[in-house]
Amino acid sequence: MVNVDITLMYFAGCPGWQNAEANLHAALAAVGMPDVSIRRRLIATVEEAEQAGFIGSPTVLLDGRDPFTEPGRQPGLSCRLYPSEHGMANAPSVELLIEVLDRRP
Repeated sequence: MVNVDITLMYFAGCPGWQNAEANLHAALAAVGMPDVSIRRRLIATVEEAEQAGFIGSPTVLLDGRDPFTEPGRQPGLSCRLYPSEHGMANAPSVELLIEVLDRRP
């Protein structure tokens, strides 16, 4: 697998980004890329959210693209939920992240 550029966008009012970061590290290790770095990007204002296309915290970008994009969702400072085997969660699961990492070209 080739290298991947990963950005974790978040805002301070939503704690899910810490779970997302831990799950990203676990997923990267599982797919054989434990040394890939994760860049954090704090989104502090609605203007920054609009400029970045930030639709909620946490947002994971792989090579500049959001693999979990939700059509029609507007940018803003809100917490984001992801499907999990136990309902909705505040971060993408390790399994969900492995799936999107494996789908990359």
